[in-house]
Amino acid sequence: MESKADVVIVGAGINGCALAYEVAKRGKDVVILEKNYIAYGATGRCGAGIRQQWSTKENAMLAKKSVEIFERLSDELGHDIGLRQGGYLIAIHDEDEMKQAKKNVEMQKSIGLPVRIIYEDEIKEIAPILNPEGMNAIAATFCPTDGHANPFKTTYAYAKSAERMGAKIYRFTEVKNIKTSDKKIEKVVTNKGEIKTEYVVNCAGAWSKEIAKMVGIEMPNKPVRKEALVTEPLKRIFDCMVISFKHGIYFSQQEEGQILGGIPSPEEKSGYYTEPTFSFLKHMSYMLGKYAPPLKYVNILRQWTGFYDVTPDALPILGKTEIEGFIQCNGFSGHGFMIAPMTARLLAQLICNEKMDMSIDRLSQNRFKEKIIKEKSVVG
Repeated sequence: MESKADVVIVGAGINGCALAYEVAKRGKDVVILEKNYIAYGATGRCGAGIRQQWSTKENAMLAKKSVEIFERLSDELGHDIGLRQGGYLIAIHDEDEMKQAKKNVEMQKSIGLPVRIIYEDEIKEIAPILNPEGMNAIAATFCPTDGHANPFKTTYAYAKSAERMGAKIYRFTEVKNIKTSDKKIEKVVTNKGEIKTEYVVNCAGAWSKEIAKMVGIEMPNKPVRKEALVTEPLKRIFDCMVISFKHGIYFSQQEEGQILGGIPSPEEKSGYYTEPTFSFLKHMSYMLGKYAPPLKYVNILRQWTGFYDVTPDALPILGKTEIEGFIQCNGFSGHGFMIAPMTARLLAQLICNEKMDMSIDRLSQNRFKEKIIKEKSVVG
């Protein structure tokens, strides 16, 4: 193991690997410490959606700029990330949701997103499998540049590119402690040795709260179990991701033909619970049949669990802290994959003292000392 590095990143999910690439590209010595394996956490268990339709400008801008990076990422990294831009179709169920949708669309259009409100005929044209009546939907919003990418291919593409530039990734290496001196990062203690460093970036996802405690920082994040399932492969039926904020459901058809999706379990609670539940399987199957009746007869192959790293406002925690050199990159609340490219670029600019492409001041942990503005466009 390296005895020193400019930057130590805790966690080898999409954000950790993307950040390692961006920092290594800028000539810094980078180490990633991962207690299991690459994409072990939320990244390897996510729905792989890439959505730009948000209620807060911060999330919308991070997503928009990330899509611009995703669109050329396969060429940049030299690996196919499996990007497909079939759009996101977001169900609107009542007049209150319509009011919020119109407000969202106005903001989204103001930053250049090609989003629009659509009605029954166009819903069926975009996704013929859907039954608007069964969905109890009066309309939907749709953005054609939203889409999907393969989370494993994308994360490994970033990881391999970072390694090619000199970054070191230590798998099955657990952070035991982080030493500070005069409120400044000094070194990281692991089960395999110590590394002196100037910067530690907390990309530990649902375990980020535990990492922050090592330097005396209390975080409001909480881990929430989320379950997903995948069906047998089907012929191509639709290209978009379908979601509902009211019902908490999301589902899409993957490149190989499977339907992948999730919904909150009726018995869900926060904490490190890993066992799958039958209540999720039953609820998801029922709602999937309501939204898309032909899927009532499809065989489910597998279900699994993962964790959202949830903040009180469903916005990420990014940037500097009161401990010099300790950088936050967590609290994505289930949306870390889709905004990782721009998040990584911004934090690399921060660490390397470059001019930042956009401000992340409002995403620091300090915001929780004041009145927060919650992200309303959240599934689950």
